[in-house]
Amino acid sequence: MNRLIANIRIFAGAAASAALVVSATAPVTAVAQSAPTPQDDLARAVSALRAISTLRADFVQTDRNGQRLGGVLTLKRPGRIRFQYEKGVPFLIVSDGSALTFVDYSVRQVQRWPIKNSPLGALLDPTRDVMKYGRLVPVDNRDVVGVEVRDKGHPEYGIITLLFVRKASAPGGLELSSWAALDSQNNRTVITLSNHRYDLAVPDSTFRFNDPRTTTRR
Repeated sequence: MNRLIANIRIFAGAAASAALVVSATAPVTAVAQSAPTPQDDLARAVSALRAISTLRADFVQTDRNGQRLGGVLTLKRPGRIRFQYEKGVPFLIVSDGSALTFVDYSVRQVQRWPIKNSPLGALLDPTRDVMKYGRLVPVDNRDVVGVEVRDKGHPEYGIITLLFVRKASAPGGLELSSWAALDSQNNRTVITLSNHRYDLAVPDSTFRFNDPRTTTRR
């Protein structure tokens, strides 16, 4: 159980990374109308993330030991995200846009920290261009775009590698299919998404949680 909790906490950092990438608001370089270039694909990937207003998808988390957990992800810009685990898993990861919270209902424990202290927190700064933190990575499949994001000035933020599948019906023509987060201790967590649903009505209350330490809903 201790290892499972540790892996969930690593995953919380990965969840924060996703929220931060999507919540960034710096201008995106315009995409050329001529033959696409690698820089065009990078711009399209960033544009596709920013084109998401709300998203709900099934997720599977796989840790470095191959252990898998599933559930439902709900995302709402800017920076709000919820990972509701499958029935029987007493954990919750949720961000209200300012802080990320890890809840362990089995021991009534809540851990909360500022999003800016999470991996890739520099991406929250709207005055900084996300494009300079990302680079395309080689992918064998031409229908898949891979983007690695890291802030070399802050290696403690870790690295997140996002994979997009070309899909006309997805926002921006690219659908985020998975990401892998590598923290500063080389712990790797992979999150795979499926059954994407966009532009749903998602109330802000979705990103609150029942505090197991009290009877008050936070």
